[in-house]
Amino acid sequence: MATRYWVASLPVQNSASSLWSRLQESISKHTFDTPLYRFNIPNLRVGTLDSLLALSDDLFKSNAFIEGVSHKIRRQIEELERVSGVIGTSLTVDGVPVDSYLTRFVWDEAKYPTMSPLKEIVDAIHSQIAKIEDDLKVRVAEYNNVRSQLNAINRKQSGSLAVRDLSNLVKPQNIISSEHLTTLLAIVLKYSEKDWLSSYETLTAYVVPRSSKKLYEDNEYALYTVTLFHRDADNFRTKARERGFQIRDFQYDPETQESRNQELEKLMHDQETLRSSLLQWCYSSYGEVFSSWMHFCAVRVFAESILRYGLPPSFLSVVLAPSTKSEKKVRFILEELCGSANSSYWKFEDEGGMGGVGGDADAYPYVCFTINLV
Repeated sequence: MATRYWVASLPVQNSASSLWSRLQESISKHTFDTPLYRFNIPNLRVGTLDSLLALSDDLFKSNAFIEGVSHKIRRQIEELERVSGVIGTSLTVDGVPVDSYLTRFVWDEAKYPTMSPLKEIVDAIHSQIAKIEDDLKVRVAEYNNVRSQLNAINRKQSGSLAVRDLSNLVKPQNIISSEHLTTLLAIVLKYSEKDWLSSYETLTAYVVPRSSKKLYEDNEYALYTVTLFHRDADNFRTKARERGFQIRDFQYDPETQESRNQELEKLMHDQETLRSSLLQWCYSSYGEVFSSWMHFCAVRVFAESILRYGLPPSFLSVVLAPSTKSEKKVRFILEELCGSANSSYWKFEDEGGMGGVGGDADAYPYVCFTINLV
């Protein structure tokens, strides 16, 4: 599938069918690898020249906005598919692949009546895309909020033992809490484990012998328990710190632990639900945005062709997908078919000729702009 297309129009001198045949023949002969399609635009309402000129000023900016929203949704789809492990699917408009929708474009009369003023059609498309973009921002923010909460919990549970949450590493049977005895949790550097095991019993006077057990270790630290009398706990913390051992504050609470587990499960479920919902919404909304974008492109071709070639509307609109190496040949063919008088007027923009219509940077004797699908 091509990802970059040209939408172009050529002035019709005699008949559109003969011009189409000449274009097909030239493309086939000189750049046979360039796909070529008719871009069927209905007879839209022209309005006044002043209204067309005013509309032309907005077309380029509006196209950049609509294209930007299209790409934004596409990138969101790609990210969600990657995170979900979903194999990338081809994006569609009502079940039709987007490239086929473009190359076989049919105007939706029910949605955009051709008798409506062009500005009314453009404003309706712009408002629709703006609403979709606002909806996207809200949905993505909701999804990212849940994802951020989960990431924060995961960071607490996956950091080093010096800072991570210990509640999922310590079991009820590891802790002794009675009227006289308590269990402390020591974080010991791995190269200091021998030192800890040989010295913890003598750091203070009231440590239970052989009470230290290793519960967990990571690349840098080991987590040990130690049981001693309540009255000796503060003194033990001080002595342990002097020897380079960290005593972590910890109180095992079954209810708190259960609450944390439930919260984690709920966040995971919410994340999965929101991700799936957002992905389905993006699929649907991308098709809607792309369809509106193609109707906008049709209006743009129509308006710029009237301004370029004059009234009554008499032009051939096409879609091409030239490769990079074929671009110059295709440009030459299009220019040749425009007629020599028209070409000489537009060719030398640096020498006082006219610039592009509707904000285009490059000037050609025919209407042409690029559609980037990605």
